[in-house]
Amino acid sequence: MSMHGADSGPPMRGRLAGGMQKVIPSPRQPLPLATTERESKPAGATRNPTRTTARHAAIPGRGDRRLYAIDGLRLLAALVVAAHHYAGTWRVNQPDNAIWGRPVSDIMPTWFRFSAYGWIGVEIFFVISGFVICMSCWGRTPRQFFTSRVIRLYPAYWFAIVFTSACLVAMPGVWKQHRPREVLLNFTMLQSGSRVSNVDGVYWTLWSELRFYLLFMAVVVTGLTYRKVVVFCCLWGAAAMIAPAAGFRPATLIINPEGAWYFIAGLALYLMYRFGQDLLLWGILGMAWLMGQLELGHRIDTIERVSSWRGSVLIFTVFLLGMVAISLGYTDRIRWKWLVTAGALTYPFYLMHYLVGTTVINRLRDTMDARLLVVSVIAGFLVLSWLVHKFVEAPLARLLKRGLDTSFARLRNASSMS
Repeated sequence: MSMHGADSGPPMRGRLAGGMQKVIPSPRQPLPLATTERESKPAGATRNPTRTTARHAAIPGRGDRRLYAIDGLRLLAALVVAAHHYAGTWRVNQPDNAIWGRPVSDIMPTWFRFSAYGWIGVEIFFVISGFVICMSCWGRTPRQFFTSRVIRLYPAYWFAIVFTSACLVAMPGVWKQHRPREVLLNFTMLQSGSRVSNVDGVYWTLWSELRFYLLFMAVVVTGLTYRKVVVFCCLWGAAAMIAPAAGFRPATLIINPEGAWYFIAGLALYLMYRFGQDLLLWGILGMAWLMGQLELGHRIDTIERVSSWRGSVLIFTVFLLGMVAISLGYTDRIRWKWLVTAGALTYPFYLMHYLVGTTVINRLRDTMDARLLVVSVIAGFLVLSWLVHKFVEAPLARLLKRGLDTSFARLRNASSMS
């Protein structure tokens, strides 16, 4: 999801193999598909001008530049998801629902019509996650990748479990409380694999994220290059189409066909950002859009049931075009410092907003205007998210990083001694 932040990877530097020199085009011009050189041959040999060695050159400065627009999109996605949960789901539009007591479309019809599409924020998270994970992994080792994911995912998540569980005990009657053993297993973030319910329903996205990390680790281990990521996108996409049709459940579980094409779109967009556009990347992105619209329709029919396919596809398309603008450098001038804070708030906000937020709405629904109540609850969770980021997430992340670095150093030393 990428509600998760990521550090930018170091810029691509160094010489190409065999002494070939890179041809780096101006960032203002479209990048050619590849730089080419004739292969060297012994003196007197006939040169074949049709044989070339192709290399993609990174656009200068693209490897270590913070993308403020991505931070803003992350928070926007989290806000529309929260608005959907509070005022746009099929559940809250039922008579005698536990949150509002009557259909929310009767209380605030305009808000309901717009927030009914907020669930698309989750798909937006997945696309952004593919982009930022590829960016944060470039030039990093598997150990660094593992450490960065642990310190980014777990501190806020652990706090969210404690916070949500405590609030459900303090304010019973709206949501079912989980058994202690289920709550404890949730701390692993692997509960979905053990068929144990999530403490909060929004955690389901983390299961998709974890499977993406597992698959992408195979590429990180070998060292990220343009070619390897493209091959990974093609193979993953093919597997996402074949595994469900073949009825092979173990492969389907790992491949995650429901979310695969959103992550693939993010990976292609990052390659477009780092290396420039080409027909192959546009083809991958186009295929991801086509498969994504199919998945959007399936989700509307089976889960959401409150929004239209045309509207959902339109919103998703506009978002992808916005990501294309970021990838082509049109938003590089956006450098508003507050967007960094916005990006930092996204993950804890997403983790905490649903069960506790709807429970608060249930308690306060008769005390103020419904629209003001929704805005107030969202604002309250933004403040709480800032406090969690500053006083829980950041300190715990530093402690975890030191501990993991020490552990990996001991493991490396033990291996060398043996």
